[in-house]
Amino acid sequence: MKLKYSLFALIAINANLLANEVLNFDQMSITATKVETATKEVTQSIAVVDEKTIEDKNILNIQQAIENIPGVIAESSSNSPSPKLIIRGAGLKARYGVREIMVMKDGVPMTDPDSFTRFDYIDMQDVSSIEVQKGPGSINAANATGGVIQLVTKSVFDDSSNRIKLGIGDDGQQNLNLKVGDKITENDFASMTFSSRKIDNSWRDNNDFDSSQLSLKYGHIFKDDSTIESEIAYTKSNMNLPASMTKTEFEEFKQTGKQHYTSDIWQNSARDSEILSLNTKYEKEVGNFTFKPRFYFNTWDHYHPVTGMINDSDDNNVFGTDLELNNNHELFSNDAIFVTGLTWKKDKTNDAKKYTYRDLDTTTTTSWSGTTTTINKTLSNEKGDLASREDTDTTLYGIYAMESFKPSDKLSIDISARLDKLDFDISSKDYITYNYSNDSYNYLTSTQEENIDKSYTLLSNKLGLSYAISDTTNIYTSISRANQAPTTSELGTNEGLDKTTSINYEIGLKNRSNDFAYDLAVYQNNVKDEVVQIINSSSQTDYANAGETEKRGLEFNLAYNLTKNLQTGGAYAYSDYTYKSFTETYYSSTLRRMTEASRDGNYLPYIPKKQYSIFLALNLDNGFKSRVTAKTYGSYYMDNANTQKYEGYDLITDLMIGYEMKNHNIQLNVNNVFDKYYAMDASKSTSGEETYKAAAPRSTMLTYSYKF
Repeated sequence: MKLKYSLFALIAINANLLANEVLNFDQMSITATKVETATKEVTQSIAVVDEKTIEDKNILNIQQAIENIPGVIAESSSNSPSPKLIIRGAGLKARYGVREIMVMKDGVPMTDPDSFTRFDYIDMQDVSSIEVQKGPGSINAANATGGVIQLVTKSVFDDSSNRIKLGIGDDGQQNLNLKVGDKITENDFASMTFSSRKIDNSWRDNNDFDSSQLSLKYGHIFKDDSTIESEIAYTKSNMNLPASMTKTEFEEFKQTGKQHYTSDIWQNSARDSEILSLNTKYEKEVGNFTFKPRFYFNTWDHYHPVTGMINDSDDNNVFGTDLELNNNHELFSNDAIFVTGLTWKKDKTNDAKKYTYRDLDTTTTTSWSGTTTTINKTLSNEKGDLASREDTDTTLYGIYAMESFKPSDKLSIDISARLDKLDFDISSKDYITYNYSNDSYNYLTSTQEENIDKSYTLLSNKLGLSYAISDTTNIYTSISRANQAPTTSELGTNEGLDKTTSINYEIGLKNRSNDFAYDLAVYQNNVKDEVVQIINSSSQTDYANAGETEKRGLEFNLAYNLTKNLQTGGAYAYSDYTYKSFTETYYSSTLRRMTEASRDGNYLPYIPKKQYSIFLALNLDNGFKSRVTAKTYGSYYMDNANTQKYEGYDLITDLMIGYEMKNHNIQLNVNNVFDKYYAMDASKSTSGEETYKAAAPRSTMLTYSYKF
């Protein structure tokens, strides 16, 4: 890669010019290696969002926290905890939720065995920091080639984070957060966190959201200093999902900032969820060994009207364990650590049902081929006739190991591998199907039954090296490999899907000094048999394996203390993602038959070549604080055929102004200050139909919090 040579030039400059300064900017990571490691020494690209940034930006959704990390795309089409999340191209295929990315909370996996993650039941107001590791190869990432997001919540052992927080804003925004914790006895600790959120989003139809979340934590320190921590959490979330827009409707939105009475058929999509989760983790040291077993369980139900059908699933259970063992030892006369463990996780859904929409505006026509009742628009999200039943049983189990050691004082090496087995057992019965070509229901004369019994063996490994050029600067390089299996829903449309193989080559530079820090990474990710979306002529999403894709990129982020009170910085990402070998098969409405087209050499849709963000933060000694952030998302192709580009958006600006006095904090957050109207997603079907999803206009919230 040409970019690689530019990096070597930068390395030479740094080796000669950088002075030995006291480290100040560096933060610690627990994501990449399962043990606490300075981010400067991690042999892969990793970013940490700290607690001050989370508080200053008044972060209520995951996308707000990580949207300015280079190489990460985080957008929400519903202005709620339902993000489109992509890391270096992984996750692009997801129609909803998050795929191909491992999400963990305090070391406990939040991601299902088939790589699907819901953010509905994660309370961001209980999160103290967020770590994002980009690319394949992490020993944490079971069946996830995009990377790992680790959410670190407020510890039950820390009573200094007790507070009450109240927020109110436009569009009916309301927010209440209460965190109370204390020492019960000398060795027993407990805390409670409650959050309630509401927003009307009245600028468009069918997009109100409300949630209530409660978390109870308990911690105990034993006489031998071993610890146990347990949490039980409950979430009830009601989220209406807005309709998409045609090109004409999007042009009207850009003029008015309003989205009402669109022509989309599915006006009443939603996801109403109720989730109960439990987890327990134990940590005990015996000599040079540390044992860290974790056990977790969650049960959930949702009512989820989507395109064509209403999903109603009320018996879903996920449970599993991670048994980790660490061994501190000596190698090459330096400290080293060996980490190993076993993972087992099961996701079981019983009798998930799909229904037709009950209340519809329809048109009935009769022709030589028969009578067809075409759906013009949904009138409610009430369920009608039973359309299908499905049972799924997905099991993942595996083993992982990593050795981290230092052959010399300046050189660190990580060698890791994990092996997983993923088993799918899916059985379904269809009584009614939805015909995407003419927007009608097809009542079957006999029940259609389907059984899928499929297994994938998934291998992940990594070799990483980090070398200290100086006390402040490290160069690193790594090669990593991982497999990604299809998801349950993807197998339902194409049982023959193969697993993906991702191989990532990376070299980078990290600097942490008194008033200055930066990260520079150059990578090439070769992906074989990547599962991609095909939006056919009837706007139905199908899935297929692309022969090969190549993802090359450069990422850079910078933070600089101009003075002790003023900090600036930014991030930049260059992404060159292309299909090396891909034949797209789709139904041609013009030819009225299935057809094939080569997409070799085309760019992947939705991924811009250039992304960047900048920020300026002011924190005065008298308690006044302010922060301004602006982000730009470059143009991108709207389809696999590369027939059309969306222009993206420029300098969407967020502002915070606040004042802190002892335990009191009051701040005003304004997102999209200049009230720009743009699309967070623009796509085009194989028949040429354009679809746009609006981003939120200007949003303002005033927040007061008191620590006690």
